Amino acid sequence: MNYKLIVIGLMIIATTSCKKRGVEPPVAKKSPKELSIHNDTRIDNYYWMNDREDQEVIDHLNAENAYAEAVMKHTETLQQKLFDEIKGRIKQEDESVPYRENGYFVYTRTIPETEYFLLCRKKGSLEATEEVMLDVNKLAEGYEYYQIGGAAISSNNSILAFGQDTVSRRKYTIRFKNLETGEMLADEIPNTTGGCTWANDNKTVYYTLKNETTLRSERIMKHVLGTPVSDDVEVFFEEDETFDVFVYKTKSKAFVVIGSESTLTSEYRVLDANNPNGEFRTIHPRERGIEYDIDHFGDSFYIRTNYKAKNFRLVKTPLNKTTKENWVDVVGAEDDVFISSFEIFKNYLVVSERAEGIKKLKVYKWKDMSAFDVELGEEVYTMNFGTNRDFDTDELRLGYTSMTTPYSTYDFNMESKELKLLKRTTVLGDFDPANYETKRVYAEARDGKKIPISIVYKKGVKPDGSNPLLLYGYGSYGATIDPGFSISKLSLLNRGFVYAIAHIRGSQVYGRGWYEDGKMLKKKNTFTDFIDCGAYLVQEKWAAKDKLFAMGGSAGGLLMGAVVNMRPDLWKGIIASVPFVDVVTTMLDESIPLTTGEFDEWGNPKEKKYYDYMLSYSPYDNVKAMDYPAMLVTTGLHDSQVQYFEPAKWVAKLREMKTDNNQLLFKTNMDYGHSGASGRFKWIEETALEFAFMFDQIGITE
Repeated sequence: MNYKLIVIGLMIIATTSCKKRGVEPPVAKKSPKELSIHNDTRIDNYYWMNDREDQEVIDHLNAENAYAEAVMKHTETLQQKLFDEIKGRIKQEDESVPYRENGYFVYTRTIPETEYFLLCRKKGSLEATEEVMLDVNKLAEGYEYYQIGGAAISSNNSILAFGQDTVSRRKYTIRFKNLETGEMLADEIPNTTGGCTWANDNKTVYYTLKNETTLRSERIMKHVLGTPVSDDVEVFFEEDETFDVFVYKTKSKAFVVIGSESTLTSEYRVLDANNPNGEFRTIHPRERGIEYDIDHFGDSFYIRTNYKAKNFRLVKTPLNKTTKENWVDVVGAEDDVFISSFEIFKNYLVVSERAEGIKKLKVYKWKDMSAFDVELGEEVYTMNFGTNRDFDTDELRLGYTSMTTPYSTYDFNMESKELKLLKRTTVLGDFDPANYETKRVYAEARDGKKIPISIVYKKGVKPDGSNPLLLYGYGSYGATIDPGFSISKLSLLNRGFVYAIAHIRGSQVYGRGWYEDGKMLKKKNTFTDFIDCGAYLVQEKWAAKDKLFAMGGSAGGLLMGAVVNMRPDLWKGIIASVPFVDVVTTMLDESIPLTTGEFDEWGNPKEKKYYDYMLSYSPYDNVKAMDYPAMLVTTGLHDSQVQYFEPAKWVAKLREMKTDNNQLLFKTNMDYGHSGASGRFKWIEETALEFAFMFDQIGITE
């Protein structure tokens, strides 16, 4: 089949005023490949799409892009309006709240009509002269994609290290800039995670190398400025392919720390940051099922761990006696409180915890361990740590948001309990939070569990069975999608949509048990929870039964693929971004990035019980000859997390099998990866397409 002719033909169609139903979708060739294991053989007709270097694959992706453009041609004016509308809410000239570190105030700043930020600092005072450390706009010139990662300044404030990714494959090259002279140093370290950690000698850095094929973070290296990268020393290599490694420095600046983690198990090593030529020593050797992370204060290491604590506890241990038999409780375990992180100050300890599904901060005074919560008052909200680099301070920097409150940065005085608002994200235009309402409702799952749903809508919208509703979900890796403000979702709410987040199993909204009940051989709970949330919202008349949309990305794209197979009739439309949909084949291929580290999340299909279970829900393997709702699927050619060919094959199979005439659109960003476009505004183009897709399905034309 001549895909180039298809592309040309569709582009011609896209420039005419023909009706969208006259455009024919691409038909992918079928080249059967047998995949056999456990005395079972699957036939994959589209396995040939796995090679991004194959021009036939590129031609097919371009044909799909041209088809999507042609079908959505009549919405171009609407898409442009949405783009301008969303961009128009964003303050063009803006500045982050400065944080203090090592005698400087550090912040980012944006200027009008630019995609990227300036990284700046001022010495000693906010009235001091500004020093622009990086102008990312200049660095990004000539690149379709540009991303900065892991900026870190040496202890003497003279050298900035930063990672840059110009492909969107999350393979960063570390570069160094002399902040005193402004020159870029010759040292460049490729194929890293982007960040690096300085030893206290101001010339030695530790960084993480990725495996070239699998992209696993597997090796900690040591580099001395001014020496060839080829001379860099391997400090630690993680042999277990289910683990990833990383490196950081304790808040005290006293220790360099190597962390090695899998889904279920952790191991940490430390080195005196003043002795970069010394040997790392292990805090506690890995034991399967024991997770922990560490920081340092005074004569102790402080450790958050699930050892003897399903929802984690906080312990401490002497610097020279660090194994688990020496761990002593600082904040004990509670059955209904999940400890997610902690922050140490000279006079205070602050713990981030999740109780009754809400993320909160609790402050403890070291002198007597008396405690109190930081309170802001809304029913449904999210509270997180801000940037807290200062150790000797009574000020806690925190971030706060809700579905009606833009992200807000506060300083909270832990002595006086005074709360000071430093900055709330500006929303330009006529936005007024008083015009919107948010609440939490609960759907009953089929096994009796109560599934929380966070919802937001414009005042005046009633649960009368007439509303369009977008339900978002994720539900994997213990990641919780907390309720927060979205500047783009206003374009939905202002048109009568209700927006909802389903806090399904597989997340940790109710702690570790909620996660464990939605993974491995219980993964289907994630899917049925989401379906039950959708049905509940229709039943309670928050959503019209013919105007319910669902959206998810990555593992949330797996969720979309599963629920559309299981209950295709429930949804008016599905939006699946970078979806993980070919579960069995991917998890059997250990050369694919991230596969080996996922075995404790999904199971290893080389074991028959996991193979059978995965096969029973894998979206690609369960496409059927039946009616499907309208669907928009997006991916990135350079995706390092979920390879582009998973959704490409899925869409091809859907086109072959589905029995309806509903739209099925597939768009590949040929220059981007898992996170989409870089910059401040490019992402809006995809959001505008997604919103226009939904509006088109229910007749919102404008």
